[in-house]
Amino acid sequence: MTGPKVVLVGPMGAGKSTVAAILADRWGLPARDTDTDVEVAQRRSIQEIFVDDGEAAFRALERAAVADALAEHDGVLSLGGGAVLAPETRQLLAGHTVVFLRVGLANAVKRVGLGESRPVLNQAIGGVRTRVKALLDERTPIYESVASISVDTDGRSPEDVAAEIAERIGELA
Repeated sequence: MTGPKVVLVGPMGAGKSTVAAILADRWGLPARDTDTDVEVAQRRSIQEIFVDDGEAAFRALERAAVADALAEHDGVLSLGGGAVLAPETRQLLAGHTVVFLRVGLANAVKRVGLGESRPVLNQAIGGVRTRVKALLDERTPIYESVASISVDTDGRSPEDVAAEIAERIGELA
């Protein structure tokens, strides 16, 4: 199958973009992030898209960005935390090497902070921690269902996580 060497999925705060950059550097491949693709194409932040057009409009842009990246990109790809919610995206991921970066509630909350730049947290009733827990509870089974490999990130450096992924999927020949 053509496409990315590896696709990273997981919740916000799991370190997908950071680990993708480390793996890409390690393998001499390009890194790509579908959230960045959407922002560049739209010439505005995801937060602005959520506010101006709503979550449904963002999710449509995200589905298209993921489909394009899976078809075009041959490096390391990281997807936005909610990208796997779309059944179409989950179907497109079939056959790819997908790594779920697992993160616990305490670490996720610490990494996202107050979540000002995270649109799905801005609508949080009961605070950021409550919303992050709900997202983890809702999405973890979906991440697990699309993943070839799951890697725990709690208490680990991005370099250590990347090294485990490289070891588990095998270095480039």
